[in-house]
Amino acid sequence: MRDGITLRPARDADGEDIIALIAAAYGEYPGCILDVDDESPELRCPASHYGALGGSAWVAEQDGLIVGTAACQPVPGPGLEIQKLYVAAMARRRGLASRLLALIEDEARRRSAVFIELWTDTRFETAHRLYEALGYRRGVVGRTLNDRSASREHHYRKDL
Repeated sequence: MRDGITLRPARDADGEDIIALIAAAYGEYPGCILDVDDESPELRCPASHYGALGGSAWVAEQDGLIVGTAACQPVPGPGLEIQKLYVAAMARRRGLASRLLALIEDEARRRSAVFIELWTDTRFETAHRLYEALGYRRGVVGRTLNDRSASREHHYRKDL
C-alpha cells in the first residue's frame, strides 16, 4: 500500500465501479463514449472475462473506492496486451498508472513474455507521454475503430 492505495486483483463485483471510473475518464474527452452493452460488455465481469482469456485484471482501491484499473491478456509472441488502464482524476500524478504498468510488466516477465503492447486512443496524449517515458515505443501503424467514439488508436510496444 502506498498513499493509502492498495492494488488487488479485480473481482466481477467491481464491474460497476470500473465502468463508472472509465466513463468519468471518457467524459474528459469530447466525443468519447463508453458503450458498455455493445462495445465493452467485459467490464461487467472483469475477473471472469480476463481469466477466461488467460489474462488478469486489477484495481487500485483507496478508502473503499476504485481509483484505478488495468488488465492484460496474452497475445502471440509470446506477449501481453495491456487493456483498460485508467486512473481516476483525483488519484492522478501520484504514480498510480506507473504502479499498474509495473504490475503488468512483472506479470509479463513471470509468463516469460518477450514484449508488452497496447492500443490507446489518439486523444489520450497525457497517457502517451507516460508510456513513452516508461520505454514504450509508438508504432508507425495505427488503427481506426468502428465504434461510437470514432476512435483512432496508436499502437505502443515495449520489448522485455
